Amino acid sequence: METGMQTAHKVRSVRPVGTRAVLAELDSMQDVLALQSLLSASPLPGQLDVLAAAETVMVVAESAAATRAIGARLLELELTGGAAVDSELVVIDTVYDGDDLAEVAELTGLGVDGVIAAHTGQLWTVAFAGFAPGFAYMVGESQLLEVPRRSTPRTAVPAGSVALAGNYSAVYPRRSPGGWQLIGRTGARMWDLDRPQPALARPGDRVRYRAVREVIIPTAAPAAAAAAAEPATGIRVVAPGALSLIQDLGRRGHGGLGVSAAGALDRASIRRANRLVGNASTAAAIETVNGGLTIQAVGDRVIAVAGAPSSLTITPPLGAVSDLSDDDGGPDTQPRTVPMAAPFALLDGETLTVGAPEAGFRSYLAVRGGADLPAVLGSRSTDTLSGLGPAPLAAGQLLAVGHETESTAVGSPELQPDFPEPGSVTVLDIVPGPREDWFDPAELESLCSQEWQVTPQSNRVGMRLAGEPLKRSREGELPSEGTMAGAIQIPPAGLPVLFLADHPITGGYPVIGVVTDEQLDRAAQVPIGGSIRFRVSPALGTKEVSK
Repeated sequence: METGMQTAHKVRSVRPVGTRAVLAELDSMQDVLALQSLLSASPLPGQLDVLAAAETVMVVAESAAATRAIGARLLELELTGGAAVDSELVVIDTVYDGDDLAEVAELTGLGVDGVIAAHTGQLWTVAFAGFAPGFAYMVGESQLLEVPRRSTPRTAVPAGSVALAGNYSAVYPRRSPGGWQLIGRTGARMWDLDRPQPALARPGDRVRYRAVREVIIPTAAPAAAAAAAEPATGIRVVAPGALSLIQDLGRRGHGGLGVSAAGALDRASIRRANRLVGNASTAAAIETVNGGLTIQAVGDRVIAVAGAPSSLTITPPLGAVSDLSDDDGGPDTQPRTVPMAAPFALLDGETLTVGAPEAGFRSYLAVRGGADLPAVLGSRSTDTLSGLGPAPLAAGQLLAVGHETESTAVGSPELQPDFPEPGSVTVLDIVPGPREDWFDPAELESLCSQEWQVTPQSNRVGMRLAGEPLKRSREGELPSEGTMAGAIQIPPAGLPVLFLADHPITGGYPVIGVVTDEQLDRAAQVPIGGSIRFRVSPALGTKEVSK
């Protein structure tokens, strides 16, 4: 079919990515840009996020039903152009003195001057975002600068490095490890949260590199006249435990900028804690792992703790006389315990200690009104991979309390689900694919027949699992494509990585299966050293939505 002089293309196939996303495969980068543009301009019903990549576009949906409908609709769409909506021309001044410039000149046969001329002499289009906010994969108009990644990645690439890899060019927005070939440097701020649009170059934008002799660092935005005054009341962190973070339900819809959703790993537990104190479900709370968190009330507070069952001990301030009485009618100044999943008062000066969990791994402490910290892209959650959001809690820190309540009353105590107990095996349902065809059927069987151990290298980005390695049936690597929480990625060594909320939004290792969305909360409660067994979901085991 033709529209004017343009030939209409279609999505080649659609593969399920768990229960809440589908991966559309396309024939060209032009088709990727066209589909990305179309979905950005006219979102499909239930569409939450769109993640374009080298040869695919992943669409994240609000429900399993919406996901199925979107998968069917994608196969019907006609793609007739790749021009992005509201695209801009971004000029990046670059000094061409990178450590790998001479090697790139040799690899391409262009010489140093030829590399510079080829890089500055063409327009680049931002195709998709990469592993960090502001890292933009840009595709050029020619193949003259196609070079491989370095055989050994650098442990630290300076911020502002201009680089090449494959058919792409990019600028490193922050100091980070990387394996791209460095040809220059720029002072352009690729990511700046003080701008209305934090990413300097967004998907669909056109980029022109301009050779200069000197890097000009833009003047930073004026700093605040003084640090914000410490709140007069709130909750003070006496001891943060192993790791305590501010979390809410995350920041959806920014995948095109390289920003994952982040947010609480056990969403049911943070919702329960907020509900118990009368908060909105979106209120920020404290996520803490493996016990050890101690807080002190500065002013009277209403608290609830949900998640991994733990002892909750309240200690009156030293020398204080409580309004409560002991059995003899005298003042009660002894520590007392309060139940999980129930609201309770924490009076001014009292401290609350969360003990080590009896089962599970993560607990959520909500204060009535919610933790009041600045929101970043609409969320107060901490993203440990990108560095967005508040820093981990520190001893002595005083958290302000906000007004995110939706009820005039607190909730009634609630029953909690069972949590993984020490020595138990947690079974997680998966949907095979989207890249199970990179493995023989015996490898999917091996994935589901053995017990995997959660290693100490695990974190909020992903759970690294130990067991019998899986073997791929194909050589090489995938072009980068969108991924999501629950994806089970298989690196070359064959040991799975189960992505969690802070995962990178794109990846190049094949995903053999994806944990169903409703079981991610349970996965988040498996402790270090715990055991996991995967099984193909009885309800959702199809390999593809359609082909």
